Amino acid sequence: MRSDVIIIGGGAAGLMAAIGAAKTFAGSENGGTVTVLEKMPKPGRKIMITGRGRCNFTNVKPWEEFSQHIRTDVNFVSPAWHNLPPEKLIEMFQKAGLRSVVERGDRAFPSSHMAGDVVDTLVRECTLLGVKIVHGCEVRSIGKKAGKYQIDCKITTEWETTSETYTTSRLILATGGLSYPGTGSTGDGFLWARGFGHSIEPLFPSLTAIVPEGYKTDESPLASQIRDAFRGKTVYGKKKERKIAPLPDNYPVLKGHIERITPLSELGRLFEGNTLENVQLTVFVGGNEVQSEFGDIEFTDGGLEGPLGFQVSRKVVKAIMNGNPVEVVIDLKPAVDAEKLNAEVHETWKEVLEDPRSKGQDFKRLFRIMLGKFMPWNLTLAFLKMNPKVSVDTLSSFMKGWKMRIEGFVGFERSVVTSGGIPSSEVISKTLESRISEGLYFAGEMLDIDADTGGYNLHLAFSTGFLAGESAAKTFEDATK
Repeated sequence: MRSDVIIIGGGAAGLMAAIGAAKTFAGSENGGTVTVLEKMPKPGRKIMITGRGRCNFTNVKPWEEFSQHIRTDVNFVSPAWHNLPPEKLIEMFQKAGLRSVVERGDRAFPSSHMAGDVVDTLVRECTLLGVKIVHGCEVRSIGKKAGKYQIDCKITTEWETTSETYTTSRLILATGGLSYPGTGSTGDGFLWARGFGHSIEPLFPSLTAIVPEGYKTDESPLASQIRDAFRGKTVYGKKKERKIAPLPDNYPVLKGHIERITPLSELGRLFEGNTLENVQLTVFVGGNEVQSEFGDIEFTDGGLEGPLGFQVSRKVVKAIMNGNPVEVVIDLKPAVDAEKLNAEVHETWKEVLEDPRSKGQDFKRLFRIMLGKFMPWNLTLAFLKMNPKVSVDTLSSFMKGWKMRIEGFVGFERSVVTSGGIPSSEVISKTLESRISEGLYFAGEMLDIDADTGGYNLHLAFSTGFLAGESAAKTFEDATK
């Protein structure tokens, strides 16, 4: 089956690539056909879980500010961003019937706060533009002969499984990275790209939980079984043997990877569910400060997350993978200097001692009551467990410098994005066409681009997809003239 442009991958980048290509064909003299091959039963699976199901689909900051949140080659993504800036994306969605709201941090969401509405809008727009979306289409191999890409697929429906071969002269790979493999992102695209001569920058998880020392436990027999199950090994239970979540064959082994489902330790259980707001988080690698950020931290079943945890995770993961020791320091009161905070501590301690309700209470109880006036009450036990030598006289310094050694990180199974991928040097930035294989284009997480949390990554997926789609359709039109 032939199509003028074929996109493999029906995620954010792939669906937007289809829209870009179809819009370009619609405005041309001869038109053209666009096909999306998606191996999952429905497209947009990963979009559905973004922003905790609310879908923070872009960030409306101007380029000068937006670009500061990109952690890779800024100049490479500039053409795609300027071709589809946030205001143009919002306008496109609005014309398609999706209203949006802008919240704190310049983050744009659908006004319904339902990610499904974004997916529905993309799919509806594709349908109206005549794009054919083939679901349950697992690509088995891709070859190239006489300038044509041949794509062999296994198509599974409710009724049958069939084989189909698609041919095209313009192929867009938008298969995503390795993050959240349950949504279909299993790294297939990287293998195909390598087959056409591309190199792959090392893949590693970003915007992921970082795990403080002692947060997870290896003492439980369940921990080793979980590790084996996660790696696809057979686990023997009381009733029968079973396998849990086998990893793709091309899943990289990551030094420092701690599976999210590894049980929490006693310390981890004390942390879990707590949030620190308006704190400063500083990262030290090998004793040297490498990053410092202000904002909120969330302690979850994975580890240290939230805006700050995600923001520093890229450097933390790379450092741990390289074998370097990592420590983070939390300043609970960054707006207050140490001397003033020390005075506040002593004044608060005096108030606690003079409170009639303190009569008959032991020191530990009173100290925790005082501590609860400076941090969430449910977090005080974790703080005391990690800082057993803290006293009234030293509390201010401990609050200004709460140290945690980081021993690992949660991997691709729950990371928001995949860092690494096709190097920018091997792709033409103005079109996103391969410099190595003519007619091959890349979009989204397949490219070596990633950014901070806050709508930046999803916008890069949309903008690179749109540019790749437009470019593929334009070059096809030019070739037929």
